[in-house]
Amino acid sequence: MARVALLLGGNIGDVKRTLQAAQQLINERVGAVMRCSNRYESAPWGFESTNPFFNQALECSTELTAEEVLDAIQQIENELGRNRAAEQIEKAATGARYTSRPIDIDILFYGSEVISTERLQIPHPHLPEREFALAPLAEIMRSFRHPQFDRTVGEMLEAVRQTN
Repeated sequence: MARVALLLGGNIGDVKRTLQAAQQLINERVGAVMRCSNRYESAPWGFESTNPFFNQALECSTELTAEEVLDAIQQIENELGRNRAAEQIEKAATGARYTSRPIDIDILFYGSEVISTERLQIPHPHLPEREFALAPLAEIMRSFRHPQFDRTVGEMLEAVRQTN
């Protein structure tokens, strides 16, 4: 049994409803949702949009492997309206690395494992620089220690807030 930390976010459509649906599907397909943060509003990161993002962190208990969790959350994203092909077209047209989307689910941690494959980087490689991810995660896992940096989520959040 592994503890997995996920970050849910979106900035298109009825994001509150989409995040609720995602949480329910994660609970059914990935594993029991043990803790869930409040929703946090933030500006888009890495691109321009007039639509703010709403993010929420979940902690689940799962019997799935990390790759199986990835497969499950990508299927959930698709079912909830994420269209990666349309996103690629938008990114190519704007030159931006990211774009607006109805739902995005990232694996932040899979227990204390460090995983580096073609499909999967765990812990999430950009987590230490993203306040929008650290703030909701700190609400539910403040004392969890990053397995590569040996800093708690709370310490990483304070560090990123000092640099912003």
